[in-house]
Amino acid sequence: MELTTAIFYAFALVLVLSALKVITAKNPVHSALFLVLAFFTAAAIWMILKAEFLAILLVLVYVGAVMVLFLFVVMMIDIDIEHLRRDFWTYVPLASVVGALIIAEMAIVLVRNFIGTTAAALPAGSQDPNYSNTGALGKVIYSDYVYAFEVAGIILLVAIIAAVALTLRRRKDVKAQDVSRQLRTRRDDRVRIVSMPAEGRAEADATAAANKN
Repeated sequence: MELTTAIFYAFALVLVLSALKVITAKNPVHSALFLVLAFFTAAAIWMILKAEFLAILLVLVYVGAVMVLFLFVVMMIDIDIEHLRRDFWTYVPLASVVGALIIAEMAIVLVRNFIGTTAAALPAGSQDPNYSNTGALGKVIYSDYVYAFEVAGIILLVAIIAAVALTLRRRKDVKAQDVSRQLRTRRDDRVRIVSMPAEGRAEADATAAANKN
């Protein structure tokens, strides 16, 4: 067995184990940390396959931005673990069906593309010293998969608009800001100056001190 193959199997084992811990860990913070480990391991596998751009993108975007956000959100919100555990078995049948379909689809793809192959298929021209993985990826995306890329961008845009719309909707149990009303507010509406006689306050303090004595 070659060294590269051994490293690949080692990273693949770490990736599978960390992915399992993501869904089996009882602490949500531990799940997020195992997901970070899974992302790093997947980036290392991309490096082995000579896809440096995808590896760096995975680390910068998912580990550096998305996972940090997930970790802060999980640590800040108060998650009711007991409630989640109580309703776990309610969703097991549906989750089992969905998981079986995903496994079947992945098995069909792997059997169709990798059965009978003896080595990983490297990109054409990867042995050239001037070969650019980023340039080759850009050419493929904006030529063969340009419509799929545009559709994915539209779907993400719709998801962003929907998330913003959900946060801006008015609900009875949530207080919402009225920006235009805040801008129209004057100083007299916010601050009220009350004039109190100093003599009366001094007499009240003296009376309170006498009562204590």
